[in-house]
Amino acid sequence: MPKLTHAEDVILEPLVTEDTVRKAEERKYAFRVALGANKIEIRKAVEELFKVKVERVWTANVPGKPRRERLNQLHGHTARWRKATVRLAPGDRIEMMGG
Repeated sequence: MPKLTHAEDVILEPLVTEDTVRKAEERKYAFRVALGANKIEIRKAVEELFKVKVERVWTANVPGKPRRERLNQLHGHTARWRKATVRLAPGDRIEMMGG
C-alpha cells in the first residue's frame, strides 16, 4: 500500500449519525478513512485538518453488505471501508454541520 502523504487522502469524510452526534459531547468524532490508513496517519491528518490535539484513535474495518438486484439475478456487495473514531484532548472541539 502506498504511503498516504496528504491529510485529505487519509480522512475521506466525517460520519454524522445519531450515535456520532451523541458521542461528540464526549469529545469523540468518527470519520470514514482510507483503507490503507493506520492510526498514526489518522491522528496526524485530524490534527492537521482541524487544528486540534488527538488523545486516542480507534479503527474498524467495515465489511461490505450483500446486495441483490433484478429478482435474484445479480448478486454482489457494497464496498468495504474503514472507520476511525478519535477522542480529542480536553477543551478541543470539531464543528460539524455548523453545530
